[in-house]
Amino acid sequence: MKRFAMTIAASLIGMTIGLAISVPAYAASKVDCDAVMTEINSGKTTKAVAADLKISASSVYKCKKKAKAAAKAAGESASPAAEATPAAAPAPAAKKP
Repeated sequence: MKRFAMTIAASLIGMTIGLAISVPAYAASKVDCDAVMTEINSGKTTKAVAADLKISASSVYKCKKKAKAAAKAAGESASPAAEATPAAAPAPAAKKP
């Protein structure tokens, strides 16, 4: 029984060390969204960008979503006073008779 417990403990320690070593490898494979968006803005398709950068298409979509959210946040915080002022709003289009 004592030998069995030692074997289990050694196995658990081995798995813990293996997991700890594999984590940095995962973190090193982060996607460079700036490079992805540069490729997208140059006119390439999602699949072409994924193939060129050796990443998955879902990673490209995530970068697109992240860039869209950042652009929306920058647009909202750019001029909140201008949106609140009625004089800054464009005049409604005149109706043709």
